Formats: sequence, structure tokens, C-alpha cells
Amino acid sequence: MDSNDCIITEIFKEVLFSEEEKQNILNHFETVQVKKGEFILNEGEQVNHQYFVLNGCLRTYFTDKQGKEYTLQFAIKDWWVSDFTAFFSASKAIMTIECIQEATLYKISKQSTEDLYKDIPQLETFFRIKMEKAFASFQKRILGNLALPAKERYITFINTYPNIEKSVKNYHIASYLGIATESLSRIRKDIATD
Repeated sequence: MDSNDCIITEIFKEVLFSEEEKQNILNHFETVQVKKGEFILNEGEQVNHQYFVLNGCLRTYFTDKQGKEYTLQFAIKDWWVSDFTAFFSASKAIMTIECIQEATLYKISKQSTEDLYKDIPQLETFFRIKMEKAFASFQKRILGNLALPAKERYITFINTYPNIEKSVKNYHIASYLGIATESLSRIRKDIATD
């Protein structure tokens, strides 16, 4: 299996393509290497791309008028990341995406995505299913933030992102959970003593 086949296999697991379709897909994706601390998107920029994470970790966050950050998502291996509200509505980004662990990404533009939908209809199905799962996941997260105690939110977090704590700063995790860093420390101590 050559490296191009590996790219296709990594992104589109269990979807079979002809050689011509594979080449068409590869023509629309660009490999991007991102270093820790770099940004792939800043608030206020036009959003033209979405990214597949081959490895590494990125953080999507919103900053309010007082400068407080709210972490919306961590994007790890096999996840898609962008400011999807802006991506789908052709508007300016309301979020920032920061690399918090060196990453390899596959980038595709909105136009390329649309072109591939026309050329390879099964890709439209693939992306629709991905979006349905992402929407359901975000809805569960919102309900969890509204209804679950902080300790249960943290347990859900570590189940969703099992190996991420070594790579992510405590205040990023606290921001994701909607709690203070001190509360996160207390929750970890409680779990360690259970």
C-alpha cells in the first residue's frame, strides 16, 4: 500500500474507491504540518477549509469580549475540525483553532468538497453521516453541560479523550468542562480516592 492509499484509508475508512476516484480525492487534499502553538484559524478570518487530523491535537475555542476563552472542542486523531458554522455559511470565523500538540492534517476546501460530492456521490453520504454523528455528539455535550455535575462531565471527557490529559493544559480542560481549574483539581482528587 503506497502512501497515497494510506491517506485515503486513514480518512475514508471502509469506503472503497476506484483508482481514478482515489486520484481525484488526492488532488483535492493538501497535507499540512502544524507545530505546537501555531494557529490554523483565527477569529474574524474567512473559513474556506476543513481539516482531518491524522495525528496531534488541536483546540477550538471562542473568546468573549472580556478575553475569557471557552474551549469548544479538542480535535485528535481521526477527527475533523473547522469553524463549521462559518465554513457552511461562508461567513467569518467566530472561533480560533490552535495546535496544542504537533499535528499532521489533511486540508480540503469547501469548493473541493462540493466538487468531490458531484464526482463521487458516496462521499456526500460519508460526510453526511460524519456531520450527523458530530451534531448528535455536540447535542449530548450541551445537555451534559446543562444537566450533569462537574465530576460526571469530567468522566465523560476522559472517556471521550482517553489519552489527552498529558498533552493539554489544565485550564484548557477546565474551560472545556465549564469549571474553574481549582474545581478540576478537586474532582481529580475525589476520583483518585474513590
